[in-house]
Amino acid sequence: MNETAMKLTRIILLPVLVAIGILIGFGYGRWYGPRESAGIAKQAMKPKGYHCPMHPSYHSDKPGDCPICGMKLVPDEDAAHPADAAAQKPTGKILFYRDPKAPNFKSDKPGINPETGSDLEPVYENDPAAMPMGTIRVSPEKQQVIGVKFGEVTSGAGTHTFRSVGKVTMDETRFSKVQTRIEGWIDKVYVDFTGKLVEKGQPLLTLYSPEMLASQQEYLLAIRSREIMKDSPLAGSQQQSDSLLAAARKRLELFSLSEAQIEEITRVGKPLTNITIYSPISGYVMMRNAFPKQRITPETELYTVVDLSKVWIMADVFESEASMIRIGMPARVNLSYGSGGKINGRVSYIQPEVDPTTRTLKVRIEADNPDMRLRPDMFVDVDFSVAMSARMTVPAEAVLDTGLKKTVFVDRGNGYIEPRQVETGERIGDRIEITKGLTASERIVISGNFLIDSESQLKSSAAGMAGHQHGGSSSKPAASIPAPAPAEHKHD
Repeated sequence: MNETAMKLTRIILLPVLVAIGILIGFGYGRWYGPRESAGIAKQAMKPKGYHCPMHPSYHSDKPGDCPICGMKLVPDEDAAHPADAAAQKPTGKILFYRDPKAPNFKSDKPGINPETGSDLEPVYENDPAAMPMGTIRVSPEKQQVIGVKFGEVTSGAGTHTFRSVGKVTMDETRFSKVQTRIEGWIDKVYVDFTGKLVEKGQPLLTLYSPEMLASQQEYLLAIRSREIMKDSPLAGSQQQSDSLLAAARKRLELFSLSEAQIEEITRVGKPLTNITIYSPISGYVMMRNAFPKQRITPETELYTVVDLSKVWIMADVFESEASMIRIGMPARVNLSYGSGGKINGRVSYIQPEVDPTTRTLKVRIEADNPDMRLRPDMFVDVDFSVAMSARMTVPAEAVLDTGLKKTVFVDRGNGYIEPRQVETGERIGDRIEITKGLTASERIVISGNFLIDSESQLKSSAAGMAGHQHGGSSSKPAASIPAPAPAEHKHD
């Protein structure tokens, strides 16, 4: 190969070799060189700080364990524990003082821990470290997701109103059965259908009775005998005739003849063949057993007449509210048909036993019946109003009753929710009386209790495993105070 060809070859190969070298250098740097962009991304993803999931007020720049409870610190990016949790300074009453480097060291007064030389810091009433076991923090966003709603503990006297179902019945002191005291036969019937309204003294039927006819004749003979013996010289004859007349008249009265009927017999001087039977009271005929030509005896019930101007309402009151009922207390009867309306009544009797089937107590209410608005066997609603003494109450849904204990969740502020064991009294409508465990005006959870309870129990279990102890104060170092077992933890 001549010199010219070799020069030409060098000129061609030199750029090729340079290009290959550049490619090799770029590939080596790409795969084996420093990744500056990844380092930048990693640095951007690095959290700004760490906090304890149980004590968000404790904040650290480095990962590690919480000096209070020993739990692992978590990054601040957790939505349930904001990065500025440490900036939320607790306020309120100071409960005790502690050493941040030795959290088990507690004192009633400020000062310095002689072992660590650290200044003691105050623990306030709303400090998470002073809150009872099971207290959790639920962020506003999470509260909205799980549907948490709040209410208040109310205290004061008031009126408790509750409703029961009642059934209208006849007033048993206002009905009468029509019967005769003699045997006979019915001649005419004037009231010939059930349900007819009759007035007191209205004719019901006429009756023929041989025994009544004989008694009338005896009465007339006694009258004649007295007239004959009026001028008799015999001593005592006038007195005997008067006694016979009085006995005959009394017999007619016992046979239920009225004064007007007896006077008519006396005036006419003849017996009444058919005796008229009159209604003893005003009211409605609820039963009829009188027909023409029917033979009757003293046992025969001819009519039942009921006065419905006043009625009874038999109300069923549940056992839980039976103790509030008193004789003489007012009650309001609500009509559910037509245009409705209300009628005032009064409790007149309380039955001594509870119905074994419905577990209710029968309460009798007397009420006027204007315009016959209340009819027998009609169902009505009865409202009772009871004046209550001063007491604390909460909405019924705020109390989580597991059978063994009753829990109410109290809002401690800044999203902290504390489980509080309570004791309850009577249920008053949609509220429950609280006898122990809460104070008036405390803010409580009334919706979302089950989800909050689940998270609270999980947190209590984690705290128990970590040997965390809430509350109390001591001036001795932690080394001289034995750590309690998890079962010894107490809720305030």
